[in-house]
Amino acid sequence: MLFFIAVLAVYAGARTPGQRAGVLLAASILFYASWKPIYLLLIGLSVTANWYAYRAMLKTRSRALLTVVIVADLGVLAGFKYLGLIIESALWVASAVGGEVVVARPGWIDWVLPLGISFYTFQMLSAMIDVYRGDCTKEIGYRDWCLYVTFFPQLIAGPILHVHELVEQLQTLKPIAWDNLRIGAFIFVGGLIKKALFADNLGPVVDDLYAHPERLDLMRAWLATLAFGMMIYLDFSGYSEMALGLARMFGVVLPLNFQFPYISRNPSEFWRRWHITLSRWLRDYLYVSLGGNRGGRFDTYRNLMLTMLLGGLWHGANWTFVFWGFLHGALLVLNRLLNNALRLLDVREGGRLDRLVSLMGWPVMFVTVHFTWVFFRAPTFADAWQICVAMMGLADPVVLAPVRLYQALGVLSTVVLVLLEPRIVDVCRRRGIDWWWRVPFLLRGTAYASLVIALVTLGGPTQKFIYFDF
Repeated sequence: MLFFIAVLAVYAGARTPGQRAGVLLAASILFYASWKPIYLLLIGLSVTANWYAYRAMLKTRSRALLTVVIVADLGVLAGFKYLGLIIESALWVASAVGGEVVVARPGWIDWVLPLGISFYTFQMLSAMIDVYRGDCTKEIGYRDWCLYVTFFPQLIAGPILHVHELVEQLQTLKPIAWDNLRIGAFIFVGGLIKKALFADNLGPVVDDLYAHPERLDLMRAWLATLAFGMMIYLDFSGYSEMALGLARMFGVVLPLNFQFPYISRNPSEFWRRWHITLSRWLRDYLYVSLGGNRGGRFDTYRNLMLTMLLGGLWHGANWTFVFWGFLHGALLVLNRLLNNALRLLDVREGGRLDRLVSLMGWPVMFVTVHFTWVFFRAPTFADAWQICVAMMGLADPVVLAPVRLYQALGVLSTVVLVLLEPRIVDVCRRRGIDWWWRVPFLLRGTAYASLVIALVTLGGPTQKFIYFDF
């Protein structure tokens, strides 16, 4: 927080857009260096090489150059993120075909994953592909390119942005405005509450229960998985809102990354609401490149499945993530099949049967998404299967994992609040933010003090943001 206040103070003293951009770039470099300075070399080389490639791409729009850039960027990402998985999988295959091979992850491969490498790699690739397709023809100076990639509010975990969404704003940075400070602070505090008061308190419940899947019965398995479902949403959407709030204080508007995903009634709607900028990236640069829905139905289903498989792999170097992506790909295919069947039956959109299917869609989707979360959270397939069996009421553990009443009530209360969030946000939007500034200062001051006390006394044990690992 002191770092951010210092950046705001220096930024306020800058007189031109160029100086303001310089302040933000310096802040972004310091922010990244505060983690592991050695990785500044990696991100610096990557950003510089991609800037030269971007300039060359503007002149040539060469497919060969684009291929080289994609292979190089994904090669670096694979080297740091997936090399262990590749080696371990190769050893497993060698063992399976009869070789006397010890299937074990080599210790030398356990280096620390560079923060944000998946996010800034995708952000640079989006610019290259846009230029190749002719969707972007904008010259970008080296400083602006570096700031586009490393802008510290969204560097670590997104949102993943297109060039046109950020560069023009960074090239025309304006002085600090009181309205931007107020709105940005409001958004930031909302994200902080999600993270500190809710997600961090759910973390220990998830860790304790998932650590012993053999001790879960129906109630405990669902409690653990509901806790994780709420935790990952509140943690990641909280980070995204904090990023949006910080950026807004500098006058930069970032796109929404979440829009109440747990009220979704079908898989397509879920991915329009969950991690929106990643979903958009996968659609625009992977699904469309594979052919999208331009071929027959089989081609469309294949492209959906491949997109979600690779989307699952993007989340982590473990086959459980790939299977999680497979499950969501299967859900998207099944949703398409259902829609085709309804059209063949001439079901009228908005009619009674259509409304009934939509109404039934919410509980089915809510339950199904939480089943898929098991494979996202469980470290192994064996643990995941065991938890899924327990969630179906088929487990009979000898010893039950201890669960305190306040923990169960906390998880269930959080579920209710998350489901009510759309209504709460709608009321706030209709009333506007200005009503808060008309509240007497004494009452506002009391609310601020109460919030600080709540964050200090009720905030859960500090945990890093989940998506820092991705």
